[in-house]
Amino acid sequence: MKRATKLVSLVMSIILVIVLAACSGNNEEANSGSSASNAGGKESTPASAEGGAVDTSKFVKISYVVLGDKPKNGQFDKTLEKVNKLMKEKINAELEWKWVEWADWSTKYNLLLASGEPIDLITVATDWLDTWNNAQRGAFTPLDELLPKYAPQTWESIPEEDWAQTKFKDQIMLIPENDFTQWVNHGIFYRGDWAKEAGITSPIIDFETLGKYFQYVKDNKPDTVPWDAQSSGIAPYLGFTNSYSDMIELPIGTGYLMTFFAKSFDEKYTVDSPIFNDVFLNMAKMMKDWADKGYWREDILNYKGDTRTLLKAGLSGADAHHTQTFAGLRVQMDKEQPGSELAMFPFSATRKNLIELSITHGGTSLGAHSKNPERALMAYDLMRNDKEIYQLINFGMEGVQYELKDGKRVKPAGYDEARDGFYSDFWGGRVDKFEIPSDGTWDGVSQYFAEYDTYKKPYPYGQFVFDKSSIDAELTAISQVTGEMGPAILWGKAGDPVKAVEDFRNKLKAAGYDKVLAEIQKQMDAYKKLIEG
Repeated sequence: MKRATKLVSLVMSIILVIVLAACSGNNEEANSGSSASNAGGKESTPASAEGGAVDTSKFVKISYVVLGDKPKNGQFDKTLEKVNKLMKEKINAELEWKWVEWADWSTKYNLLLASGEPIDLITVATDWLDTWNNAQRGAFTPLDELLPKYAPQTWESIPEEDWAQTKFKDQIMLIPENDFTQWVNHGIFYRGDWAKEAGITSPIIDFETLGKYFQYVKDNKPDTVPWDAQSSGIAPYLGFTNSYSDMIELPIGTGYLMTFFAKSFDEKYTVDSPIFNDVFLNMAKMMKDWADKGYWREDILNYKGDTRTLLKAGLSGADAHHTQTFAGLRVQMDKEQPGSELAMFPFSATRKNLIELSITHGGTSLGAHSKNPERALMAYDLMRNDKEIYQLINFGMEGVQYELKDGKRVKPAGYDEARDGFYSDFWGGRVDKFEIPSDGTWDGVSQYFAEYDTYKKPYPYGQFVFDKSSIDAELTAISQVTGEMGPAILWGKAGDPVKAVEDFRNKLKAAGYDKVLAEIQKQMDAYKKLIEG
């Protein structure tokens, strides 16, 4: 009843805004929120779902932290100017985008949160960005009391069961990306034309066949690196674990490598680790063999080049990321390397081991030291619920980055990627209702989606919140070990793989692996009772 009353209040507020806008000659869409009055240019004062005006008389700047390399062609800045013009009119504020770039991103991201810097909004994820660990450190502001007043549209649009997955100690710590459909299961992208030349006539679904492909590229494409990669990537580890075991990831961060997994979906409450199983040793042996054969650069541990650009130039035979990336990259490869027939080896394909995406794989939190928490949430409410602002942030400027044709985004005549390309790396509030299909997404990816649907399993840890307080020091030590020793093992540069893995395991044990494992198992047992009891 309480939520229904709030909904009625929200609807009445929106109707009032529409009526006032019509009287003043404003032609903006109803979902654009309040706008500047034609008389005097003063901002109207937004209303909250709980009633009462929100004071926006003081102009403020709101920071939003994203992960990615900052664009260099100026198109994002031009788009943000348009966004900020709307933000100024609606809530008397501007957005400032802050980028955590990919080089050593995990360390920089966590240090930023630990620094005490007055961050307003920040991209979060419970499965790959240590959200719960950072929540335990006090990095975020609880949102329960703020959301209904300052982000009413977002508050009303997310159901109670989804909010339940965002809580730490019964307090909401993030806004989930619960209304956005995507597949971010990882795999290797390879050239289908070269695979056929190598005698590989069926889709690659295992590492042994992938190695056969790499050897063909090595032997027959002298100007091409079979797999140009950076050691910051962990595809060998993710891939081997997914392809040669039934283990599934637990939402517990340990730096460079996720150390703790569940034994399988059927034994989802039993904690295990690939690192202490044969799957990890077998991976290390194969990666040492691949490194010795020259499947990637000799200096991979220090290499920072743009490997995807090299793939599109025909200078790399492979890339690694998830299905969403593949869907766009296939279209680019068809244009830049005609006939390349880029294909994907999803790591899940080997054993049909695939878990659906958590709704907290992407989200937004409010920094604990934000100086303008109210206005920050008002800005977020617009980013997520105002169609014009949403589409500017996600797609850029119509007429520059895209035109609409038959309901799809297409590149305008004269479009140049280097000059006109755009991205924002906004992964904390996307919604299906405002998405615009793109001709830059390969239609054939639907075949992969259909295949995934035949064996996917539901995400089982939506309400699991790990309390690390009793083992914080050990988790930090484990993260240091994975960062120091992991890259060399994964990319075949640690010498004898048997000795390297043994040393790695010993270092993890010395860092407190057994203590952490026991504590995770204890909490997983309690979680099992919560879910099944």
